[in-house]
Amino acid sequence: MVAGEAILSEATTVPRTQDELLEDLVRRHSRLVYRIAYAALRSHHDAEDATQETFLRVLRYSHRLAAVDDHKTWLARIAWRVAVERSRRRDHRREIPIEDPEKPLAELQSTDARADKALQGSQIGAQVERLITALPEKLREPLILSTIEEMSPRDVAEALGINEAAVRSRVFRARQILREKLKELRDKTKRHEP
Repeated sequence: MVAGEAILSEATTVPRTQDELLEDLVRRHSRLVYRIAYAALRSHHDAEDATQETFLRVLRYSHRLAAVDDHKTWLARIAWRVAVERSRRRDHRREIPIEDPEKPLAELQSTDARADKALQGSQIGAQVERLITALPEKLREPLILSTIEEMSPRDVAEALGINEAAVRSRVFRARQILREKLKELRDKTKRHEP
């Protein structure tokens, strides 16, 4: 009886038709697709549009689903390509408002220490985001997917169409550049402190 229940429960969780498989993919991976699109586009509206476009492409190429070994990686690759294409088509780039980079973060003063720390944290976050955006594309893409989106090197390699060693190397180099730039900013801020 236990073996029969296991077979029955397995049969109910495995999609039986193409439509059920597509519905299952949307239900299980829509958050991942959105997060990847948002990582590339940095706009909720554009990420939502890219997510819809990704699943429309999946629907258009649904005849290939049977041959796909890893649906999550396949979707991640499609989502990344859609988002990058959409990013390139945009007429304007979103500017991230930050303080003047020459103005030290330490000049911020507040009577409420928590508000001061929160403001500093948001400005530092914006500065890090700006530094990531300034990275060369071949370093930025693997960094965003592996660090921010927490994808494995294998999944990033599949999504970007490069090998795992290249992913690890590019992420290492991107982190090294960010570390150097942040150190420069910190040193510049310390020089301006009273």
